[in-house]
Amino acid sequence: MVQIKTPEQIAKMREAGLVVAAIHAATREAAVPGATTKDLDEVARKVIADHGAKSNFLGYGGFPATICTSVNDVVVHGIPDEKTVLKDGDIISIDAGAIIDGWHGDAAYTAFVGTGHAPELVELSRVTEESMWAGIAAMKVNNRLVDISKAIESYIRRQPRPATGKYGIIEDYGGHGIGTEMHMDPHLLNYVSRKRGKGIKLVPGVCLAIEPMVSLGTAQTKVLADEWTVLTTDGSWSSHWEHSIALTEQGPLVLTAPDCGRARLAPYGIEVAPDPLG
Repeated sequence: MVQIKTPEQIAKMREAGLVVAAIHAATREAAVPGATTKDLDEVARKVIADHGAKSNFLGYGGFPATICTSVNDVVVHGIPDEKTVLKDGDIISIDAGAIIDGWHGDAAYTAFVGTGHAPELVELSRVTEESMWAGIAAMKVNNRLVDISKAIESYIRRQPRPATGKYGIIEDYGGHGIGTEMHMDPHLLNYVSRKRGKGIKLVPGVCLAIEPMVSLGTAQTKVLADEWTVLTTDGSWSSHWEHSIALTEQGPLVLTAPDCGRARLAPYGIEVAPDPLG
């Protein structure tokens, strides 16, 4: 069953989404050489507390932290700790969430630590982020779920190949519904699968977390003994971007973007729905 939200419920999700945006802003500033991933987690905890929100990551399935910190070849679900010290040239995906009055927000971004990053890493992040926006632009009333998957995959496949030979669209993880829980139906692939069919019809009130994960090599992953940390099987570095979006009668509303997604969707000719919080 796919949960359909009312405008009032979407407004609550917008509140949670803005807390996530604040976590992103604070952790981006703190992701500097010499910082540990635990330092970033403590920054996120303070933002959540300052906003009177709750963490939807901490304790989820036993997860021991407030955010996921995935460095270099870690795709997703990296656990913050004191041993992982950020170095100049690293890239890190920071995945964060928050709950307001039972309603969830969830979003991720890729940050560059220090300076001097290889051009292929900069391009990897750009391609991953832009594929996410292409997917969001496909979130239209009466489209199907597969239209989002197709938009993400098509954007990535159209890009010039990196020096490593290819972009790997991670196969084992994808986007999801979001609302009164962080992970809900439907599961959203970042590529088109004939086995999955067209998926649900997109109607006002559908809320999705759209999150492409792309590597500079394989699409395959493995999970460490901690049962959380997901790495590429070939050691290739990866990027991860995510936003939570509500579909409304007026169009998409990017719940976790400060401007509701207005600037990044304008090139697609899409007007976002008005911010329910004004």
